[in-house]
Formats: sequence, C-alpha cells, structure tokens
Amino acid sequence: MPSTASKSARSSQSNKAPARAPKKASSKARVANATKATRKKTSAKRKPATPRFSAKTSDKHDLYQRSVQDAEFEVNFITRVFKKMRGRKPLSVREDFCGTALFCAHWVKSDKQRTATGLDIDASVLDWGRKHNLAQLGDAQTRVTLLQQIVLDKGPGGVDVGLAFNFSYWCFKDRPTLLAYFKRMYAALAKDGLFILDAYGGYESHEPDLEEPRKIEGGFTYIWHQDVMDPINNHVVNHIHFEFKDKTKWRKAFTYDWRLWSLPEIKELLLEAGFSQVTVYWEDADENGEGSGVYRPRKSVVNEAGWIAYILAER
Repeated sequence: MPSTASKSARSSQSNKAPARAPKKASSKARVANATKATRKKTSAKRKPATPRFSAKTSDKHDLYQRSVQDAEFEVNFITRVFKKMRGRKPLSVREDFCGTALFCAHWVKSDKQRTATGLDIDASVLDWGRKHNLAQLGDAQTRVTLLQQIVLDKGPGGVDVGLAFNFSYWCFKDRPTLLAYFKRMYAALAKDGLFILDAYGGYESHEPDLEEPRKIEGGFTYIWHQDVMDPINNHVVNHIHFEFKDKTKWRKAFTYDWRLWSLPEIKELLLEAGFSQVTVYWEDADENGEGSGVYRPRKSVVNEAGWIAYILAER
C-alpha cells in the first residue's frame, strides 16, 4: 500500500485495504474494508505460524500484505471470469496503483506465459516490492515491469486485463478526472480486454469515526478507521492502524483521502468512457449469512452494513 504514513490516495496503493481481500466477510456485519481482507482465511490455514510482531520491529508494508491482500484469490478470480467471458486464459495484466507489486508477482508465478506491468507514483514502495516480492521469483521476475508514473499519463497498452484495486482510483474526486482515467485505461486494453475494479459501500460506510478491529494470524490486530465522512461531497478520510500483543501500537500507518464513489456513478462513467458493458460482481452469502468468497454477476441486491464488490468493464 502507500509508502508514507500519511498519503494522498494519488500515491501508491499496494492492492487491496479492505480490502482489493476470501473472505470470511466479517465486515458484512461491519465495515467493508475488513470484509475483503478476510479473504486471507483460506490460505492462512496452510501457512506456518508467523513471527511475533511489535511496533518497533514490524514493516508496515509486510503488515499490510498480511492483513489485507489475497493476491492468489484475485488471480484465480480474474482467470475464471476472463476465461468464461472471452474463452481464453488472460496472459497480460496492467495493474495501476500497484504499490508493492504483490499481485504482479503472483500473476507471473501462476503461469510461465504471463506478464505483468505495475504502475505507481511512489518509487520507494516500488523498490520495496522489487526487494521483497519480485526478488523471490527468480527468472520469472523478468516478466514483471514496474513503472513509476501517474496513471493519468499514457502508459503501456494492448493488455488483456487492466486493474485498479483497493479503491485506489477514488483518489480522483471529480467526474472529469475519473472519466479521463477510465478513458486512459480503455485505450490501454486489447480489443477484448477487461478492466476490473473494486468498490466498497453499505450504510456503515457513511458513519464517521468508526473503527473495525480484526485479529491477524501471528499476533497483531489490523484496525480499519473510518475517520471523516462528509455527505455533501462524499469526501472520506480513512486510516489503517496496527496493534500488537506487546501492547505497542502503530496509529495511522496508512491514511487515505478519497471520494466515496457509488456503484451507479462508477458504472455511468465507465460507459461514458467507451466501455461496452459494465457488470457488478457481488459476493454470495453462506448458510450463516456471511460472505462465501464467491462473486457472481448481480443486477439488484439488498443493501448491507458493509460490502465489497468487483466491477468488470468490457472494452
């Protein structure tokens, strides 16, 4: 995610906060951010116990990846949906606001033919990703290209899939700017390419000064803090805090200054940008009413306290 403790959302976003995360969707009952991050439950069961954490010894990018991201889930989701819609496996991806490039690393690791390009404005976060995520790939890292640039500028094109996860594009707070970004992504896609975004919402997403804690395997707590919510312009300020078993705390490890965009607004702007069709993928509920981690196309749903949805725009 971001590389500075307080960042404008225009800077880096390493996929994800509510989380781009299988979720168990505990945030279905609370705020959306906690929901997506809980996708980590499935893979976490297969991992060995993680080391003890504290505010003094921890790396915030590592904490973020452990708390929020589930790149394996998202690679599988994108592959499944693209193959169903286009009849072939997607091979090239462009991830905007890529942050630490965790997704890019998982993408190329999933198939020897795959390539990934990540764009982010923050050089220090990209460097962190090269050292901690790409260096572990061996020869596969040559199939990842990381570019330090603003996503509104012209970038690489001809890709099968474009991504803007973790609500990173919400740094664009007015319609003309967001429309310009969507047009830029439209131009970057192959003729049958897909642009995939995520969004969060629900009636609790409008509640100011709401904190949602969630325990993370290894001995620390992730806290999504919904600080400011202005209903006149939908301006929101959110923070991520961490607390540790040794009673130390890391407040405002990450800060996000966004506009809370609604699904109808996003869909309308995508269509205006030239996309032929826009579909919302909503999470199914399990027998207990919790999120199942399975997303399907939906045209109408009942609002919830907190939700995460994927948006697929077809070129």
